[in-house]
Amino acid sequence: MKTLHGYLLRETLATLLMTVAVFTFVLLLGNVLREIIGLLVSGQAPFTIILLAIALLIPFVLVFALPMGMLTATLLVFGRFSADNELTASRASGLSLLSLSTPIFLLSAVLSAVCALVNMQVAPECRVAYKKVLWRTGINRAGTFLPEKTFIKDAKGKRVFYAGSVKGTNLTDVLIYTFDAANDRIDGYARAAQGRLFTDKGVLQVQLFDAWIVDLKEGTRMPVPIYSAEAQFAYTNAASEAEGAVALSDMTFVQLQSELRRLERRINSSACVDKLPNEKLREKLRECQEQAEELTTPLKVQMHRQISFSFACIGFTLVGIPLGIRAHRRETTFGIAIALVLVLLYYSFFIVGQSLAARAEYFPYLILWLPNFFFQIIGGLLLWRANRGI
Repeated sequence: MKTLHGYLLRETLATLLMTVAVFTFVLLLGNVLREIIGLLVSGQAPFTIILLAIALLIPFVLVFALPMGMLTATLLVFGRFSADNELTASRASGLSLLSLSTPIFLLSAVLSAVCALVNMQVAPECRVAYKKVLWRTGINRAGTFLPEKTFIKDAKGKRVFYAGSVKGTNLTDVLIYTFDAANDRIDGYARAAQGRLFTDKGVLQVQLFDAWIVDLKEGTRMPVPIYSAEAQFAYTNAASEAEGAVALSDMTFVQLQSELRRLERRINSSACVDKLPNEKLREKLRECQEQAEELTTPLKVQMHRQISFSFACIGFTLVGIPLGIRAHRRETTFGIAIALVLVLLYYSFFIVGQSLAARAEYFPYLILWLPNFFFQIIGGLLLWRANRGI
């Protein structure tokens, strides 16, 4: 028995390491091509920064790669075990499938614990650190948000920026128009031969040197040694997110719990609102309570996603062992194809649950538990039938 346990465990671990490496590489490749490859090709970030960014992405994709690797490993190992008639020989020796699979079940439980740690703590922290690395690197690429020889209106619509030449953070022939309160007329403009881009507390700024400020309303023109204007581009929002508040999807489980308690305290204060003497204050507090109620459901969805996601390894193992035996195939491509289909089916529930995060009436955080129940119940039934040789 120990020999067979050791054999199955070694085969599963070897296949698991290979498949996790493949899935991690594929998932990393998608993120690298989308967010990092531009920095590498343009040469605007050193290779060490690129390696650091990729390393910080690994825990984020590992949560997906581990369950997928475990499912593929069980399909391949037990498919070969059945195709080579080793399972038949084991049964002839009086050994059941359940007893043979005991170390694999223990391995899946250990992997679920690892997934829980990574999903609830390590991955969110690494994701935040990854965004900060990209943000700091993006300071050197700030010029991409201000194209050359193009009039660009900022997000607030209060200013129009123009630069004749943009080289990194250095600008030449800079012109900044300022609109009035109604945004229908130009109040004035600032012009300078030289300027630069920089960030101040997560906000992109355009700084001009030896500028001339023209006030069209007053008809005045005056020199200014240094003139700064806030540039509300898409970059500003990304920078503020990286340096300021953490996105909901990047919070650790402890942070989500703390935020949920804070919102629940705001909701539970409703009993005191009606006793306030000021009607406007009561209306304002009611609005805050309504906003808090709307935000609690997305928080719960994210918390339940982190926990339920961690049980994927157990469900995939219960399904993978009997399916591998029933497939009775030793081909790697066949096992990977089945694994991909099952993974798509499993994760489709999470996609549906997260898409309904703003619809509290559908209890979307409970939908996230359905794939675990389905896979574990169906896997348990299939394993019971395979153990009886049905």
